[in-house]
Amino acid sequence: MGGISRESRVAGCLFGLAFGDAFGAPTEFLTVDEILRRWPPDGPADLIGETIKVTDDTQMALAVGEALAEAIARYDLSSESLETLFRAAFVKWLNSPDNDRAPGRTCLTACENLEKGKHWIEATVKHSKGCGANMRVAAVGLLTSEDHGAGGSVRAAIAQFQAALTHGHPTALAASDLTAFTVARLTAGIELPSLLGAVRSYAVSQRAVYHADWLGELWQRPGINSPEEFIARGWDECLAVLDRLDAALRALDYEADPCLATGQGWIAEEAFATGLLCFLMYPDNPRQALRRAALTSGDSDSIACLTGSFVGAFLGVDCWPQIWLRKIEYGERLALLAAELSK
Repeated sequence: MGGISRESRVAGCLFGLAFGDAFGAPTEFLTVDEILRRWPPDGPADLIGETIKVTDDTQMALAVGEALAEAIARYDLSSESLETLFRAAFVKWLNSPDNDRAPGRTCLTACENLEKGKHWIEATVKHSKGCGANMRVAAVGLLTSEDHGAGGSVRAAIAQFQAALTHGHPTALAASDLTAFTVARLTAGIELPSLLGAVRSYAVSQRAVYHADWLGELWQRPGINSPEEFIARGWDECLAVLDRLDAALRALDYEADPCLATGQGWIAEEAFATGLLCFLMYPDNPRQALRRAALTSGDSDSIACLTGSFVGAFLGVDCWPQIWLRKIEYGERLALLAAELSK
């Protein structure tokens, strides 16, 4: 896959996220049997309509990405700068007339608290590890070391920080970091046989890494004795779901609901693993990967948007049908963000 340009992978990732979101939106909350009844014989087969509609997943992914792009333009990827930009972007999303796509309660509650001016550690929902933390993180994975120092450690800190503003559970932070890492490796052109080993090695290496300059006192909870103990709990849950992913890939069942293997995706680590499973089932068939992700019993739009971001980062923007690229909602913003993150 080395012949695919970075620009193509960046655009492919962002548009793929939106396409997956749109594929999974109508099937969320439905059982597999009900999906098959409504969309015979194999679930939704295409994205149709004059405008292909997305959900809050894409809206919030744009909020994170556009805040990042503004920080890069200012030559300031500090925690202070990004806290201000993320807060403004999340509050803008909260009050947008387009925020009518069944947004998650955690995001709404935290963003309402941010709008009131609360310190983000008081605004976040500390017990939540919902997938809203990492379904929006793809743009962080598209940062490079040339983005004013946004190498591995800065990328990791930003991925966790953007999650922490709304979802304060350690697993929300770790899963967001792991998602951004996976996007980064796919965008860099990693060979697929090496991917899961790299993902697991990264998770192990980060188990005791607490980004104190960014996360401050978020770790302080009853029963938690240190920041390292706090973040290790999140990475341990990610490592556990990677075990389930490994088992699913060793005995692939193309007919079974992927959620049975790696979880329904309502929580961050399961959304990551099930989205990645659907991609790895069909790494060279973008439409089929999204169809499989949408044909799931869990949080289908979040699972599919993660699948789409992985597919697009791996195969580049040309893997997507031109008609989808023309008709996707927020297409101009996605294209502009891709251009800004590709500089």
